[in-house]
This record gives sequence, C-alpha cells and structure tokens, in this order.
Amino acid sequence: MGEVDTIEHTRDKGLGVSVYFGERPHVRRGHASTSDFSPAAIARSVEAAVAIAQRTAEDDCAGLPEPELLAREIPDLDLYHPWRLEAAQAIELARRCEQAAFALSRKLKKSEGATVSTHSAQFLFANSLGFAAGFPSSRHALWCSVIAEHRGLMQRDDWMSTHRLPERLADAEALGRYAGERALARLGARKIATCQAPVLFEAPVATQLLGSFVSAASGGSLYRKASFLLDSLGQRIFAPGVSIEERPLEPQALASTPFDDEGVATRTREVVRDGILQGYFLGCYSARKLGLQSTGSAGGNHNLELRMGDAARAPDFVGMLAALDRGLLVTELLGHGVNLVTGDYSRGAAGYWVEGGKIRFPVEEITIAGNLRDMFRGIVAVGRDTVVRGTRCAGSILIDKMTIAGA
Repeated sequence: MGEVDTIEHTRDKGLGVSVYFGERPHVRRGHASTSDFSPAAIARSVEAAVAIAQRTAEDDCAGLPEPELLAREIPDLDLYHPWRLEAAQAIELARRCEQAAFALSRKLKKSEGATVSTHSAQFLFANSLGFAAGFPSSRHALWCSVIAEHRGLMQRDDWMSTHRLPERLADAEALGRYAGERALARLGARKIATCQAPVLFEAPVATQLLGSFVSAASGGSLYRKASFLLDSLGQRIFAPGVSIEERPLEPQALASTPFDDEGVATRTREVVRDGILQGYFLGCYSARKLGLQSTGSAGGNHNLELRMGDAARAPDFVGMLAALDRGLLVTELLGHGVNLVTGDYSRGAAGYWVEGGKIRFPVEEITIAGNLRDMFRGIVAVGRDTVVRGTRCAGSILIDKMTIAGA
C-alpha cells in the first residue's frame, strides 16, 4: 500500500560436522553444528558429534561417499553475481512495482505487498577422503501480489521473477502490471458443476506437478516404501514423448552445482526418456538402502526440465488453450492433498473455464482430483511457455481428463 512494511538484513554463518565410527556394515554416525566459529565452539561441536556417534545405533548404510563418486574437477558455473542494492533503492523498486499495478485500474486498491530480495552465500564442503571445495552464489527476486475489488468481492493474484543476475530480473513496472492484470482477470469468478474434463496446468502450477514426481522419485520416500513409484525403474510412468532432464552444470541457472551436499559429482542425465523412468533422486544413504548408486542428489535436485517431443515445435500458451478446447485452466493450487503412497491427488484450485479454445470466465472454489499415475500418463501436450520455479522448469501441461468437483 505504498508504505514500507519490512526491511530485513541478515548475515549469518553455520558449520556442521558429521563423524563416523566403524566400517560398513557397522557404522555409527553423529552430527552437530554451531554458528560460533571460535576454536572453543568448534571443538565443542566435534565433541558433541563424537558423543552422539558413540551412543547411536549401528547403521549399515551410513558412511562417507565412495571415493570414485567425489567431484575431482570443479567447473566454474558463474553462479555469483552480487547486487549492490541499498535499502532505499530496494524500497523505491518495490514501490514502482506496486504502483504500476495500482495504475491499471481503480479496482486495484489493495496489495499484499511488493518484495525485493537479494542473497549471497559462500558454501564449502570437505571430508576426510581428501575432498575440499566450495563456491560463492547469489540469488535475487522480485515479487508482487495485488488485490482487485469489485462490488464487495475481492480476488488476488501475483507474479514473481528470480535469477542469479540482477539485470536478468523482470522489469519492476512490467511485473507489477502483469500481477495487476492477473488479479483483475479473476474478478467475477464463479463455481462450476462437478464434471470430468481436460485440465491445463499453467506453467507455474505445472512446476508443482513436477515437484510431486520428484517427491515420489526421491530416495527417502522410496526406501521407506512410501511412494507409488517404488520399483518403477525402466517402466513407463509418463505419456510417450515426455522427457525430464536434470542439468546441474548449466551456467548461471538457479539450481546449478558442481557437486551435491556430500561432495558427489553432479552430471547431466535423463531422468525420464520417452515416458520411461531412467533414474531416481538419490544421496549416498538412500542409494545404499535401495542397492543403487548415488545420483548426486543429496540436498535436492538440479534444474529439472519437463518437455514433450521437440521443444522447438511445442505450442505456445494460445496453442495450449486451443489444444484444451473445452475444459479447465488451473492457475492456482490450494492445500496439500497429494498421497505419495497411492498417487491419489486432490487439491483445491482456481483458474478459468475454457470453451472453443478461448477463456470464457474465471472459476473458484473447486477441487481437481485424480491419480498421479493416470495424470502423468495422460499428458497430452507440454507448452513452450516455460517458467523456472526453484529447481524446476516446465511449460503449461495439458492432462486428458480429471475430476473437477464444483457446485
């Protein structure tokens, strides 16, 4: 609302130490951490880690990575581009963003705020196998959320831009206007009758759908037998033509890293090829639990991109609406109704009803439901309107049929 709500500046540090006693399969692990880098504090942390290891149970999967998996060459991925932004400059940038939204219409009178953030970090990892390496990184973001009001009814929407390079962020005024346009477009939202219809996930929510796949294909879920993708390697889990590639060595990308949180070298790989699952997301511990090898995924996944067929020939957003023809465009997901054990999927949603490939009216207070197995196999098209959200990149995703629970 044009006023400064929060100014925050943090500068912190942390050191964690893990120690292992014994050889596999008789390994005991202890871990402790500190934010105090004085010699005495570090010594106390080591003593605490040792005390924990001496008292914990043996674990046949604990221990350091296999030496041959460690990163030996550390490429420069150009991840550090600090933004020398004073607080007054950040405030002005946020105000310009918000005001650009308000200038669109008198129906835009309120906001949840505009935020400018900048982050720089230095990471270092070392172990007793002789590995020691680190790198600096930066991450910057601009976000705006506004509220449209008409005849006592209100709708909100937002937009954001993130990048490692500040000059690659979206223009502040353009981002604010787009957030405003999205909020205005949702005015007059209505319920629809319960039905089954095709569903088009807009690109930002499509990355959440990709996130559900990542959770199900991650080592922790798999070795605990809490995933519907258990024992699915080599099986078709997506529609033919769908591929998911992991590119951890892409320069300047938000989730790039030459090695994971255990020092294991990362590599470009196809996680899904032509709909068939080629690999999971594993750190050393979960890999041993499953009798497999680490994929360099300790700490998370890296720059995943979902595509279908030739990306250059993929439809744009207008083309995706035409492919949908008649059905639901989802622009917001609510709640956490995803059961990774069974694949059952049920989430609150908002968006737009589409007829004849054209958006007809906004929709609210509905639930979309299905099963992730059927949803993944039912992907009809993936658009080239890609966005990056965190570690994932995807365009809009069209699924052939889901249950839409409405009025």
